[in-house]
Amino acid sequence: MKVRQTVYASIGDNVFDAALNDIKNNADRLDICSQEPATYTEATSTYTLGNKTSPGFTGPAAGDTSGRKLTVDAISDGSVTGTDTATHVALSDVSETELMVTTALSSSEAVTSGNTFTLTAWDIEIQDPS
Repeated sequence: MKVRQTVYASIGDNVFDAALNDIKNNADRLDICSQEPATYTEATSTYTLGNKTSPGFTGPAAGDTSGRKLTVDAISDGSVTGTDTATHVALSDVSETELMVTTALSSSEAVTSGNTFTLTAWDIEIQDPS
């Protein structure tokens, strides 16, 4: 009989930083979406209500809880391209047509095509294993 055992390993900051730096170096489009996208096409076409190219990032740095984090810098000039209620944010790598990160907005927001959108800074955090 084989017994499967879960082992929690210690993971070095450089491993977390490699993942976060991949996002930092390659996520070149941020979309606000009407629902959570599961693919690049959903993020950038099907559910997008607006976008910002070349979003800024700060970090990686020590996480607020544990592990490491990457901060997505505040946005003050995103372009709204659709009229609906934004509920999610997506980060994508355009050259690889890859959806990299999605998260829910802290509160949904009605947006109107032709306007601009703003977002406060937010974190992507990889926590240490427990």
